[in-house]
Amino acid sequence: MNYALNSTDNAAAALAAIRQMIETGKLPANGRLPTERDLAAELGCGRRIVRRALDALETEGLIWRKQGSGTFAGQPPDPTGALAAEIAPDADPLVVMEARLCIEPALADLCAKRATGEDVEKLRKLAHRASQPLDADTAELWDGALHRAIARIAANRVMLTAFALLDEVRMGSDWQEKRHRARSPETMTLYDRQHRDIIDAIERRDGQAASTAMRAHLEALSENLKTSMESSTE
Repeated sequence: MNYALNSTDNAAAALAAIRQMIETGKLPANGRLPTERDLAAELGCGRRIVRRALDALETEGLIWRKQGSGTFAGQPPDPTGALAAEIAPDADPLVVMEARLCIEPALADLCAKRATGEDVEKLRKLAHRASQPLDADTAELWDGALHRAIARIAANRVMLTAFALLDEVRMGSDWQEKRHRARSPETMTLYDRQHRDIIDAIERRDGQAASTAMRAHLEALSENLKTSMESSTE
């Protein structure tokens, strides 16, 4: 299978390609990933791009590294990628946001009930990285990593599969461009505060507050995306 990124030479696209590599069972039995150099060559991008993608995957807990041995996959294959590829061309961004509003507040509720202190620390690190992006690619990378971590900590396999399907759909370069146009310094400040509100509620084990904070965050995302899409058509 060809994983070359073509025109989407960015860390978010590299992350999606490496995840697909893991999910389609193209790794050796021990789950070892190719070296950064080999991944860069296979994906057709720079090693810096690969390193950024691997850093995010490691922080999410999807891969792990052993000094002197390499990088290894840390999750079982997930079949959602192929289905996402089928429905993505027909999926409207605002429809996907509606679906996220149905799923992610409930995941935040479960996350608050099941997160460990180590999980909360991981979420805070991801939120901090998301609040200090150097560019749109970095913003997309770490924001997505935070939401995926919350979904994974919730530990409901059925809901995680539904979330993963939506996440795969929104990883396309066209979707990333739409979300990038909806960002501004003001919205980034708002999103950072909302992320911290969600994590604070998770740390208090207040599921209802975590759900409410997640809903407020997604509603803000949806409204800003809608406004940006409307202005781009005028």
